[in-house]
Amino acid sequence: MTLTRKTLILLAAGGSAALLLGAFFFQMIGFPPCAMCLWQRWPHAAAVVIGAAAYAFGARALCWLGALAAATTGGLGAYHTGVERDWWEGPTSCTDTGGGLGDLSGADLLSTDTSVVMCDQVSWQFLTLSMASWNVLASVVLMALWIMAARRAG
Repeated sequence: MTLTRKTLILLAAGGSAALLLGAFFFQMIGFPPCAMCLWQRWPHAAAVVIGAAAYAFGARALCWLGALAAATTGGLGAYHTGVERDWWEGPTSCTDTGGGLGDLSGADLLSTDTSVVMCDQVSWQFLTLSMASWNVLASVVLMALWIMAARRAG
């Protein structure tokens, strides 16, 4: 069975849509996203829009853009995974890196705002992989689908 370009586009864009819906579901059941999690959502949203356009117009160039979107979210997920596993430091705005309490003002110390979700803390995992790690794996598959669609004849 040979998959057509349009079928591959549907699979790739549909995969990004499914990952976005999964992220929103986890958020709804009590796993709020950190800043880096939110960064990973934007390329998936772009891939869904690109997929709709690529399906409608059948443009090969759009498939390459879809592959780039999948690669981007995969790269962000890999970076996030490294931050979670302490392989490297993440942004000081959402990790425990930085100067510690010495960098905080008196107002910061007295603040009761607990809305910041730390990017270097794993809130959920399955088979020892965090959501960011699963995003990397899924994004590699989606990127492959996009590339297959781009290389497939009309």
